Amino acid sequence: MPELPEVETVRQGLARWARGRRIEAVEVRHPRAIRRHLPGSEHFAAVLIGRTMVDVCRRGKYLWIPLDSGDAVVAHLGISGQLLFQPADAPDETHLRVRMSFVDGDPELRFVDQRTFGGLAVSEGGAELPAEIAHIARDPLDPLFSDADFAAALRRKHTEVKRALLDQTLISGVGNIYADEALWRAKLHGARPTDALTRPAVARLLGHVRDVLTEALRAGGTSFDALYVNVNGESGYFDRSLNAYGREGEPCHRCGTPMRREAFMNRSSYSCPHCQPRPRHRRPAG
Repeated sequence: MPELPEVETVRQGLARWARGRRIEAVEVRHPRAIRRHLPGSEHFAAVLIGRTMVDVCRRGKYLWIPLDSGDAVVAHLGISGQLLFQPADAPDETHLRVRMSFVDGDPELRFVDQRTFGGLAVSEGGAELPAEIAHIARDPLDPLFSDADFAAALRRKHTEVKRALLDQTLISGVGNIYADEALWRAKLHGARPTDALTRPAVARLLGHVRDVLTEALRAGGTSFDALYVNVNGESGYFDRSLNAYGREGEPCHRCGTPMRREAFMNRSSYSCPHCQPRPRHRRPAG
């Protein structure tokens, strides 16, 4: 599933092409793509036609497009969702779900989603921040993110550090791939208890989270297949820089020990047995 760097890459591309454009027509080709818009396809199109896209914003893994009406289009890419700008005469994608055309002509905006886990919806009055995503925490690249508040909240939790990094109400935008990468850099096993972390340990971990996300953003995100692309249909290449995720049995880039894979929340975690020993008992990590 796309994480912060992938969604931010899409946001930046959308912003270049969407700002200031007035919607002329909306075609919903698959109702599942707007299943979170409960009034249905006709209402979805009606409230968008004639409206101007003011900006493109992001909170965690969600995008929203404020409109001049005060409403907003909320988008979640799910596992395979793509927001693409295409010429109107370009062939329709096999999994095209929603099409928006504009008064000023090309390019049109297409929502393509092979697995249909993503979707679009209109948030009434949601231009500033849609109510549907207001519960999601700020991400660590947000200028208003509070390191002190995050450290205090993390250390109050009675959970494992990787679970905490994936908790979007605590810190947003960090998913399985980048959590593993940050934990590898911090030399912490994902099962380390959060309430045993010292403040300096939390600060170091947060610094590594920021570094990983920033580097991945510069690389356009991580693409393991053709499902994640930017608005121009281009893949990211941060997968070439991964130190932990997906490297089971390969030598640790730091010490040479074969990397391990462990089951984690119906997914997998990757770590170095030498650099990131599994905690045996609860003690401060400094």
